[in-house]
Amino acid sequence: MDKKHKSVLAVAFIVVVGIVGLWNVDLSQGYLLVSELQKDPDKYVGQNVNTMGTVKNGTLNVSTSGISFMLEDPENEAYELEVMYTGALPANFVEGTSLSISGRMISENKIEANKIVMGCPSKYSE
Repeated sequence: MDKKHKSVLAVAFIVVVGIVGLWNVDLSQGYLLVSELQKDPDKYVGQNVNTMGTVKNGTLNVSTSGISFMLEDPENEAYELEVMYTGALPANFVEGTSLSISGRMISENKIEANKIVMGCPSKYSE
């Protein structure tokens, strides 16, 4: 085998390993705002989505069947989604805080979340 043939085989091997390594990785979806989900809900209902927003004050309901709250769009409070969650809440979860959720959008106004990530508190104040 000459040097050129070995180089072509090495590049082909690297490409194959890269494709196999990324086979089940979903690179298509980042975090959407609540308003983006509600402007075209038919596109997202029944799909797994990632969204971010603020927990609306006065909407947190913790019961034996689960946790629910309203998630407001951080840029336009007119848009909000009901979030149903059955996992353990993060220790710093309070109304009025920003968070990100992942889950399945089950209707145009409701998400069943399977993951909640709290936004980092700011170290700086004005």
